[in-house]
Amino acid sequence: MEKLLLGCVADDFTGASDAASFLVKAGLKTILLNGIPQKKMEDDGSIQAMVIALKSRTEPVKEAVEQSIRAFEWLKQAGAEKFYFKYCSTFDSTRQGNIGPVTDAVMEYFRIPYTLLCPSLPVNGRTVKGGRLLVDGIPLHKSHMKDHPLTPMWDDSIEGLMRQQGKYPCVLAEIPMLEDQKAFSCLKQRMEELAEEKGHAYLIPDYYQDGHGDLIAERFGTLELFTGGSGLAGALGRHLAKRTLTGTSNRHTEKVKGKALLLAGSCSAITLKQIEAYKRTGKPCYRIYPQKLLSGEEGVSRIWEWIREQKETPLIYSSAPPEELRENQKLGEENAAGKIEEALAALAVKAVEEGFARIISAGGETSGAITKALGCSSYLIGESVAPGVPIMTPLERPGLRLVLKSGNFGQEEFFEEALRMTGMI
Repeated sequence: MEKLLLGCVADDFTGASDAASFLVKAGLKTILLNGIPQKKMEDDGSIQAMVIALKSRTEPVKEAVEQSIRAFEWLKQAGAEKFYFKYCSTFDSTRQGNIGPVTDAVMEYFRIPYTLLCPSLPVNGRTVKGGRLLVDGIPLHKSHMKDHPLTPMWDDSIEGLMRQQGKYPCVLAEIPMLEDQKAFSCLKQRMEELAEEKGHAYLIPDYYQDGHGDLIAERFGTLELFTGGSGLAGALGRHLAKRTLTGTSNRHTEKVKGKALLLAGSCSAITLKQIEAYKRTGKPCYRIYPQKLLSGEEGVSRIWEWIREQKETPLIYSSAPPEELRENQKLGEENAAGKIEEALAALAVKAVEEGFARIISAGGETSGAITKALGCSSYLIGESVAPGVPIMTPLERPGLRLVLKSGNFGQEEFFEEALRMTGMI
């Protein structure tokens, strides 16, 4: 019987599916849970990693901390040997963000001396060097992520971010310090002494090449808690997979017959390009305007009637460039965003009720709303359409395929590729 090697808690659903996809690719049999289960799961002992998806990224700090501790405690009771706190590879956060408070609370609750802060994901252009977070080589706060509607990126210094959010000191580690055994021993001793003096501490290692993740996982494999993006999660998965008997995963790649619905709520630059690429195919696209939703001029029933009239796969989107987004936010950021999420989720539910076999969504908040509305709680993780974007099969609905991506992920032809990989276009 295999042990539960890793228990991961992600701060939103697409972040959870992102991490789960990298763990599956690493060779660990992985299951994704939407929210904290009410009771211990029954399994045959073959699951090696569990990922719990919360919606804590934009929750008030107190609620985010409480949810996260409950989730990690559930994983501890399920037998998890190690913990992973998964957040965005662009450190989705503000001065009052939740990454610092949650990390601190987990270290304190489980009496863990220090942990790593490691958001890097080089395959998607997210790298850390000298404690600075870069997006495609551009400092985070100068990249397109500075315009994120809910968690704008205001600083590229991870230490600076944690100084605002967290309680404890940071130590930076360059790659040569990790490669050299003597230097690494000194670094490890320094971390232990600092944690003893200050209560806890954070280590921010350089990670700007794919191979650096494996080096970090090898050097710090004995730690109980890791935090970061899916890059380190995948490397840690490979490190842990060396201990397994099978070295296999639970990839689920069977295609299905049936209609598909494309939904996009993200306003990221990448999603906007993906929408434009789909428009160029000449296939039907329908834009939702927040003003019309809020005024009652437009509603789910009217949009659904339009969907039913289409012969080819339709894309429904509310995404808008930054200048339009700022105008929309004058309507009330939470009110407008909530109405859009509610509408897109309702459309997904209608599609499934009427026999659609595939739902493909862009945007973390949108995808979280969809999974909540569908009421599914656990998922098999399959092949990835793009790094960090797996095809998922709800255990409660084995004939359904979901592809739910973070706004910043995926290639320009993402929607077409997702349709190709899940079934007949």
